[in-house]
Amino acid sequence: MSAGFASVNHAFPAYRLAMAVDLDDDANATYCTNLGLKPHKIDIAQLAEDCSAAKELINEARQSQNSPFVMIGCAPCQGFSSHRNASGEVDKRNSLFTSFARIACAAQPDAIIIENVPEILTDRYWPLVEASREMFAANGYFSHLSVHDMAEFGVPQHRYRALLIAMKRPFKAPQGFVSREHSRTVRDAIGNLPSIVPGHPSTSDPMHFTAGHRQTTIDTIKRVPLNGGSRPFDAGPDCLRRAANKSGRAAYEDVYGRLWWDKPAITITAYARNPASGRYVHPEQHRGLSVREAALLQSFPQHFYFEGSFDSKFRQIGNAVPPAFSSYLASHLLIEIHRDSSVTAASDGINVPVGPTFSRLIPALKAGHRNLETSLRAKKLVA
Repeated sequence: MSAGFASVNHAFPAYRLAMAVDLDDDANATYCTNLGLKPHKIDIAQLAEDCSAAKELINEARQSQNSPFVMIGCAPCQGFSSHRNASGEVDKRNSLFTSFARIACAAQPDAIIIENVPEILTDRYWPLVEASREMFAANGYFSHLSVHDMAEFGVPQHRYRALLIAMKRPFKAPQGFVSREHSRTVRDAIGNLPSIVPGHPSTSDPMHFTAGHRQTTIDTIKRVPLNGGSRPFDAGPDCLRRAANKSGRAAYEDVYGRLWWDKPAITITAYARNPASGRYVHPEQHRGLSVREAALLQSFPQHFYFEGSFDSKFRQIGNAVPPAFSSYLASHLLIEIHRDSSVTAASDGINVPVGPTFSRLIPALKAGHRNLETSLRAKKLVA
């Protein structure tokens, strides 16, 4: 988020990064290296226990109490992910959603942004969303909740994310502007990078390196057809065939699959480093994705440097908000913050849970690519 907001300053000075908070040492180091601000290593849940102290800490970081103030919160998405549903409500990270809301209400920014995986909208987690929105309303905020495919904002990747925005007056909600046929593709993002050997960094870019694959992994990848090909049934470890035989149908079909050159990538996650985790194989080279490739597919700038171990680099990339989306959001908010005329009949977006799982909505979202909110309204999930 911060990288995207800061990028707007290349066009005109609009934002100053005043303060950042995270518990991850590597993420904090990456933030400082690229954005020039050292984050505080603080537990947000503990900070929320004394909101007056939190407000004081925030105000100390601000240069002027009269300047427009934007506050952004992105709780670790694994606590809400469908891949972690077994932990459900007991996952301590879930409380960060409401912890951030409490701090934001105490700090009283002009605009509040919360981004997360769309599973936050399901029955299981909806009480957290509802409680946060009630806090915002009690403190004089109007809020809008929506779901967006990041490909609609120029990110070369299909990545659905929930976005909650709150402001002190009615406002226009952000809307995607890139149609499906004009989406940025894998080729657009990484097609100009030099070829590399697995485990050996590029001589021109220390971030352009992959895991050192086992020979069995390389042998499996070589059998996958180029440019979007999927793993043949008899290729790969025996556990994949046992899973297929047990279920009576193909299992884990995307495992060892290649990305398509001329389509957006699938969702880049912290596990995109591993060809056995999904469709994360290069379209034509016999290897998994490099750190640089994963970062570019997330729309990070070509020069962005990630601190920490190989796994940590991929975790930071997979957990990130695509900077191309956040730069659009930063520009959109500038207009809304400085808007002279009032917005009438503003929608509050999604106002009921989407059900037990978000996946059932994906066909409707894909059908309504240019207007996801219209698709949700058809499901009676939007006011």
